[in-house]
Amino acid sequence: LMIVQIYVDDIIFGSTNPSLTAEFRKLMETKFEMSSMGPINFFLGLNIRRGPEGIFINQEAYTKTFLTNFGMTGDSKVKVSMAFGTKLTPLLEKPAADTTLYRHMIGSLMCLTAGRPDIMFSVCYCDRFQANPREPHLQAVKNIFRYLKRTSSLGLWYPANSGFFVQAFSNADLGGCGLDRKSTTGGCQFLDGKLVSWQSKKQTCVSLSTAEAEYIVAASCTSQVVWIQSQLRDYGLNMKKIPLYCDSESAIRICHNPVQHSKT
Repeated sequence: LMIVQIYVDDIIFGSTNPSLTAEFRKLMETKFEMSSMGPINFFLGLNIRRGPEGIFINQEAYTKTFLTNFGMTGDSKVKVSMAFGTKLTPLLEKPAADTTLYRHMIGSLMCLTAGRPDIMFSVCYCDRFQANPREPHLQAVKNIFRYLKRTSSLGLWYPANSGFFVQAFSNADLGGCGLDRKSTTGGCQFLDGKLVSWQSKKQTCVSLSTAEAEYIVAASCTSQVVWIQSQLRDYGLNMKKIPLYCDSESAIRICHNPVQHSKT
């Protein structure tokens, strides 16, 4: 088996047969002007450390770079990216924040969510106020920066020599957005306990009940699972039954009996 991953002009390739890897490298060098960097250590802002026990991925170098660029290098005691129960609204009566700075900070954080699922919700929450940011919104973003200063080395650990199965989890709030009362979708997908995909996104419609919000997020999570299934088939793995965990009994009943009525 040989796998080649291409992103614009960056390439990762590997094989279960080392001779295939060497042959592919020589072939590419004869066709294109390219250089081989050897075993992967850094790719698209991701620090990758490999060993016999598994692979560790984080974005420590990128995190420290943009913290320096924004002057957020002081000591920090912040333990969470956003306090539980934080509610952000338009707050038009508050002083306006620098829109360019705010958008620049959000853009930098969005790049970081590729390897930091712990800040996914808080970053996407603050992202909703880019059109007209106020000082409380800017302070919420700075709180995320302070949290990152304290936890810059955190990352994802993928241990070797483990089983292989897929499971997914979904959840949602009800009308949590202070702008339009739309609910927020949350989901994550695991390969044998190893987190490989995660989402936090505002829903496109206004849900009238918790069951409706939970059913929508279950459908969204299912579409991600179907995509993962198709990817795994490319690698010769046919995962037919994948459990999806949802904590709403009403949404589960609707899934089992999808009868259309006024509440669905």
